[in-house]
Amino acid sequence: MAAVRELPPKSLAVDFCGLQLESPVVLLSGCVGFGEEYTRVDGFSNRDAGAIVLKGTTAKPRLGNAPHRVYETSQGMLNSIGLQNPGVHHVVANILPALDFSETRFFANVCGSTVDEYTEVVRAFDDSPIDAMEINISCPNVKEGGVQFGNYPDMSARVVEACRRATSKPLITKLSPNQTDIRENARRCIEAGTDALAVINTITGMAIDAEARRPVIGNFQGGLSGPAVKPIALLKVHEVYQVAARHGVPIIGQGGIHSAVDAVEFLIAGATTVGVGTALFYDPFAVKKINAGIADYLRRHGLSGLDALTGSLRR
Repeated sequence: MAAVRELPPKSLAVDFCGLQLESPVVLLSGCVGFGEEYTRVDGFSNRDAGAIVLKGTTAKPRLGNAPHRVYETSQGMLNSIGLQNPGVHHVVANILPALDFSETRFFANVCGSTVDEYTEVVRAFDDSPIDAMEINISCPNVKEGGVQFGNYPDMSARVVEACRRATSKPLITKLSPNQTDIRENARRCIEAGTDALAVINTITGMAIDAEARRPVIGNFQGGLSGPAVKPIALLKVHEVYQVAARHGVPIIGQGGIHSAVDAVEFLIAGATTVGVGTALFYDPFAVKKINAGIADYLRRHGLSGLDALTGSLRR
């Protein structure tokens, strides 16, 4: 007889853009493929996560960047995959039907080089069972399109506004830390119609092979993730929360989370949910441990749910 799967504690349930999530932990785009990546690992279950963000998807297929694409750094990882994907129409027709939408929520990750491409991808996902869409306007490892959109509030707002017209499903805008004023960008995206914000995307960085005197990453630069970026991400979440809270807009806090303590810190800073990505590469069962740790924290502090924790930073 198959073992009964233990679900996350009920105290971890959270409302996110009108969607009921069983856990505040969201598995981040690029780290779990199209939802099947870790299901091959014995003991892993998508049910442990409140939602899974699928791999970044463009209108047409993309081969991605030249190698090397990934490089481990001290307390982190550089990646420059370059949005390799089979294109949105293949994803909708062939990949989504194979997903079990009873396991968890699935969010698409929408990418593009032009406003029209973002709109095309959103329209394709709108006619699908996907639960919500994350607008990736801040990818730091492509040479065109997204990174420019994400670093300028006017351009960010244009993308969000166009996507908003193309769907009634929840939109989550992924904000770049590589900009002057993330609060202003958040404000403009909220006014343009985003339902939620993901804070932060990876931080632009590079690695050098000293012997060859050449960049390690084939695309010269990549996005830095992992524990090294956590202090920056915490500050950005807190800054964005000061804007988002006034409009009732939830935040997916992300950047270096690998433990329950990390997750709790992001919730205190203002996040409604927390994203886990790089940690999965060295601990596929991190989500289960984080769920248990958050539930224990709530019990120890006499809190009945996550609402009392979000944005509770004391001065």
